[in-house]
Amino acid sequence: MTLTPTRAVDVRVRRLTTTLYGYSFLEEFVLLYPVYALLFSDAGLSVWQISSLFALWSVTAVVLEVPSGAWADAVSRRLLLVVGPLLTGAGFALWVLVPSYAAFAAGFVLWGTGGALSSGALEALVYDEMERGGVSDRYARVLGRARAAGLVAVMAAMGLAGPVLAWGGHAAVGAASVLVCLLTSVTALRFPEHRVAGGVREGWTAALRGGLREARRDRSVRGALLLVPAVAAVWGALDEYTPLLVREAGVGDAVVPGVLLVIWGGATAGSLLAGEGERFGTGGLAVLVGGGGVALAVGALAATVVGLLLVAVAFGAFQAATVLAEARLQHRIEATGRATLTSVAGLGTELVTLTVFAGYAVVASGHGHGAAFAVAAVPYAVLAVGLAVVRCRGAGAEV
Repeated sequence: MTLTPTRAVDVRVRRLTTTLYGYSFLEEFVLLYPVYALLFSDAGLSVWQISSLFALWSVTAVVLEVPSGAWADAVSRRLLLVVGPLLTGAGFALWVLVPSYAAFAAGFVLWGTGGALSSGALEALVYDEMERGGVSDRYARVLGRARAAGLVAVMAAMGLAGPVLAWGGHAAVGAASVLVCLLTSVTALRFPEHRVAGGVREGWTAALRGGLREARRDRSVRGALLLVPAVAAVWGALDEYTPLLVREAGVGDAVVPGVLLVIWGGATAGSLLAGEGERFGTGGLAVLVGGGGVALAVGALAATVVGLLLVAVAFGAFQAATVLAEARLQHRIEATGRATLTSVAGLGTELVTLTVFAGYAVVASGHGHGAAFAVAAVPYAVLAVGLAVVRCRGAGAEV
């Protein structure tokens, strides 16, 4: 049977999206995530040593984020999506086979490198393939579902990590994590890629220069690059402290994981609904961000279980806004520097996140976690006002 052109496009898009959802799920379905701090502690590491490992991880991501994006514009993006999980899996294997500070440090460098290779390349590949099929207008909806798949995987890993750890110890958890990385790599082989990597002859430096040149030339691209970290960084950093906020609200330690699942459920719902929000434009994004900020501040200061439900609503709003900001960036980028500029936005998010970590420590140490979460809502109120002003000035000034 011969497929009509429309039917053929639908088949290609379906293959692309199902591969993306599977890749996104497997990439986050790592049982080591909830328990690797326990592995470090059991190996005799001090709090200072563990903190230094996290810092090394962040530095690796910051240093490699933009160069890896430029590389993805110069070579096969699918190749980087295959190699990235293999490096991450090699790092996890080191942790379990040679549990020591040096092995943990090497593992974080491998993990950071693998993550950098995937960052930018995935979004760029998916958007270009959707644009080729004439369905780039569905990108926000597809990206939202992919993010939701990743969040579901995180929740599933939280639920399974404990029983697997009790059954087989760190070795079993590590083996399962390495296996998932291998499956992620294999899944990446199914991604279609029709882009001709024209930058190969000139190298990744030419791709980097081309991408940054576009950002300097196009005001709307610059605005979209700034919008992504403005939306994503603060709540992304707060996520690391949600267990402490839940405990401060009077929730017993045994119940904390269940409350965290509710908060993650809010973020998942935000991902699934993100596609519907794209039609509301800048004004709708302003309402989404501002409403999320209000819910975050009120919920955090309430210091009750009901207040934590508002935090879940806020995380849902911020997750949806993050997807919309990322989709807006993709819509504004020319295809030649797509991965480079996506990685520039990722670098901005990493840098702002580090700043949030420092500010959170200052506020929380003196006033508690609820106050720190409430203060973190202020940037969202400012951003909402800024977006509303842009909306009032007209579509031509949109970020």
